[in-house]
Amino acid sequence: MIKQRLGIIFGPLICALVLLAGLFLGPWKINSHNPATLAHASTAMTDAVFQGDTIKNEAIASGQYVPFFGSSELNRISSFHPSVLAQKYNRGYTPFLLGAAGTQSLTQYSIIRSMAKELTGKKAVFIVSPQWFVPKGIKESYFNHHYSEQQVYDWLIAMTHVSDTDVYYANRLLSFSKVAEDNLTASALKEVRVGHLPTAWQVTQMKLQLLLLTREDDLFSGIGLQHNLQGKIDQAATLLPDKDDRDQLYALANEQGQQETNNNTFGIKNSFYNAHLKNKIGKMAGSQAEWEYRYGPEYSDFQLVLNAFAENKVDVLFIIPPINQKWMDYTGLPQSVLSGFAQKIRHQLESQGFTSIDDLSDQGNVDYFMEDTIHLGWQGWLTADAQIKTFLEAPRQAPSYKINNQFLSKEWQEQDPLE
Repeated sequence: MIKQRLGIIFGPLICALVLLAGLFLGPWKINSHNPATLAHASTAMTDAVFQGDTIKNEAIASGQYVPFFGSSELNRISSFHPSVLAQKYNRGYTPFLLGAAGTQSLTQYSIIRSMAKELTGKKAVFIVSPQWFVPKGIKESYFNHHYSEQQVYDWLIAMTHVSDTDVYYANRLLSFSKVAEDNLTASALKEVRVGHLPTAWQVTQMKLQLLLLTREDDLFSGIGLQHNLQGKIDQAATLLPDKDDRDQLYALANEQGQQETNNNTFGIKNSFYNAHLKNKIGKMAGSQAEWEYRYGPEYSDFQLVLNAFAENKVDVLFIIPPINQKWMDYTGLPQSVLSGFAQKIRHQLESQGFTSIDDLSDQGNVDYFMEDTIHLGWQGWLTADAQIKTFLEAPRQAPSYKINNQFLSKEWQEQDPLE
């Protein structure tokens, strides 16, 4: 009788544990990553895709997708977004969108490292947003939201020697509470930041953790991919002319921009203005006079990205977007801040051999170039597309990079662009 009662009580629990163990330790996958799954993932912009390896790596390995690294501008869909133009005009590439609000250089470095094998020798597009480069660097909430334990464990386990890049990255990771409060990760990072490899015991523990995280990625990263931008892309594509004609497209961009920004004097999309600015517009006058984009840790975080691209011989087009000039004038953001940021970024890129740069930072006064205060709009995406199309359709040139780790230093972070 007692055994029966124990069986009734504990039997279901034991069965559940056995099933769970089989699920995580068995050889099967819930998601067979067929072309439809990869297509959904290319515009899903979910953390499950960013933080894991399975889907995004398979997509890039297929050769059918080009990674577009950036942040929140990637989900601003209009008829002139790169995904819309590539689909409408059957270009020989499909963007795989890797970015969302808060995916700045540290997150992008982690993503790039995690797909190094698949990305090696290929092309990529990287959008460098001025608003990342605030004096204190990425917000802790942004970092925490996109942080991938799986990718950090993979990096630490694979390490065979400690480079300057590793030391800098370890220090940066330890500056965030989500990492510092994880005893295993923090202890391994503390070894790296003093030039030591993680201990054998730390590696053993991380391998066990990584096994579970990788299995979770295999099983569940495809969930929710149906909630993507494809519907908006399809709709936006119907508004484009059948022929990829620049003159027609520029005229249409003006027409759409004018229609969608007619309730304010800033050239800002009506819906954005109503939702985010209308009720506080008076308070915004002169509010950005003390803002700064010329100094801070983001410049060295960005160097991590360059180091990863160089290590894997990735040919990259960098796009530097502007800020809405009318909004800058109203809020008092000094022109010297934006031009100084662009000058500093261009020096960091060009001096190390990254010469494919589309610097649009002086185009913020062009009508309908921006959708809102900081994101590319109708004319902006169309202007960027001219460079994107040329870059991606041209034969790949083997890059020749000369990495300078002085850009990881505090001195560079605080360097005056004028000097």
